Amino acid sequence: MKKYKVIALSALIAAGFTSCDLTEKPTSYYEKDTYFETMDQAKMSVVGIYDCLAIDKHYGQYEMAMPASDDTYYIQGTGTDNTRRDIAHYMVKPTNTWIASIWEYKYLGIDRANFSIAGIEQMTGYEEDSNLKELVAQARFLRAFLAFDLIKYWGDVPFKTTYTAGYEEAFKGRVSREEIYDQIIVDLNFAKENLQKDNASLSPEVPSQGAAHALLMRVYLQRAGYSLQQDGTLTRPDETKRKEYFNAVIAEWTAFQNKGNHGFYTGGFEQLFRGYSEGILNSQESLWEIAFNPTGAGYKDNAGTWATYNGPAVEAPGKNAPADAWGRANAFFRVLPAWKNFFEEGDERRDVMVCTYQYKWNANAGKHDKVENAKLTDWYPGKWRREWMPGGFVDPNNTGVNYCPLRFADVVLMAAEAYNETGNTPEAWKLLNMVRERAKATPITDANYSSLMKAPQVYDLPYIQDGDAAGKFRTALYWERGFELAFEGQRKYDLLRWGILGDALKFFQGNMDKALKGKYVAGDKFVKGQHELFPIPLGELQANPALNNQNNPGYE
Repeated sequence: MKKYKVIALSALIAAGFTSCDLTEKPTSYYEKDTYFETMDQAKMSVVGIYDCLAIDKHYGQYEMAMPASDDTYYIQGTGTDNTRRDIAHYMVKPTNTWIASIWEYKYLGIDRANFSIAGIEQMTGYEEDSNLKELVAQARFLRAFLAFDLIKYWGDVPFKTTYTAGYEEAFKGRVSREEIYDQIIVDLNFAKENLQKDNASLSPEVPSQGAAHALLMRVYLQRAGYSLQQDGTLTRPDETKRKEYFNAVIAEWTAFQNKGNHGFYTGGFEQLFRGYSEGILNSQESLWEIAFNPTGAGYKDNAGTWATYNGPAVEAPGKNAPADAWGRANAFFRVLPAWKNFFEEGDERRDVMVCTYQYKWNANAGKHDKVENAKLTDWYPGKWRREWMPGGFVDPNNTGVNYCPLRFADVVLMAAEAYNETGNTPEAWKLLNMVRERAKATPITDANYSSLMKAPQVYDLPYIQDGDAAGKFRTALYWERGFELAFEGQRKYDLLRWGILGDALKFFQGNMDKALKGKYVAGDKFVKGQHELFPIPLGELQANPALNNQNNPGYE
């Protein structure tokens, strides 16, 4: 069904790729000058990078907790668990095991990218071979993607663009995030010219040039915003530099449009997300998807839990189960239920974002029964669902549902933000309303702004001033990116770059329904000047003397 499936780590180890997370000496590895002799070897090295993403300890599961903010929360208790609950509730410590795994796999992916890039570039005929250059472009895109995660999660971190071929090369000190940003932009500028050209027939499981333009837009927007520095202050670039970054976003948007072949999925918003769970590849709106394939030998290495851990609950099939019964869905994550009332009645995104039911097994009938959940604490993210998956996929946890980090609607909203921040607010409204119209929401105008963007339709926001046209647009964008992109990994980092992450968490905490008291605690737990970043894992601090035993602000 899927064009570019990841390959089990066991096969990569046989090809010379072993765990080398910058703190351990590899037990065996191939030197670049002896490994890269054929096209198949070059391809295999790049597949090894993808494999670092498509695993449950990275984007398959652990990443689900990282962006929890004012749209979702983890409900099963607020006692410490040293894993996902602590991350989602802003109680994370340097000993958190999930943080350690995510750190490890990001560096493993970057190290494999460094190995691939250097090895393929030294192959005979590289400069004249567009296929080899396209493989390097994939590796550089993936390196940029992972390096951007490092900045968003940890700020200034160890970073290099050479392969760790020995123990003495493993330990590095922090590198300024600005230096890392510069390298990310260099990598994506190469990728946007050398990746496969956008085409409706291509699989989105391999990034195209459009994906590189889109990721560049995201990088420039994040770089233009606030970030937590090592001294505990939240700062952003000066206005001249910010304008430069916003203009760069517009330039990438223009190039993205000129290359064409992407747009809103013609089947509609709900069918877009049904398609992800159904395993349908869609290169119209999806610019890039991380692929999962939990079947066959080594399947756990390629495991994803999309639609089981972050969708509506489904009880495991029992007595009288037919061959095409659904598997279970544990449904660990919950929606902050106020969002359901923020949508207009006709907005198609509302009932996709917020799922108010679960499925119980009916042994007598041999089928699942849909049960409405009256309790607000049992409302789920609905963008990925077991009920939308093909029948018979009864693995209790793992699925073949892809995760899409980059899609067209996000690109449109990023361009809109850049236009507003450079003084072209009319163009910004035009783009934002394109997203609303696709969802069958009312376009926002001066005449209806207050009825759509103020109480009682939504909350009045004390931390965004809307006294002028640009401020009104910022308020609308705050809500629109939440409506459109909930649970897709962007919300927390939108709030962070806007400088209002803590404000939003505390504000929603103060306005939540009484039934959620003691359940949603992110607002109480959030500490400004600390929780904008994650802690560097304790094991990494202890193993790497170049870090001088100095963690991020606020972490012991």
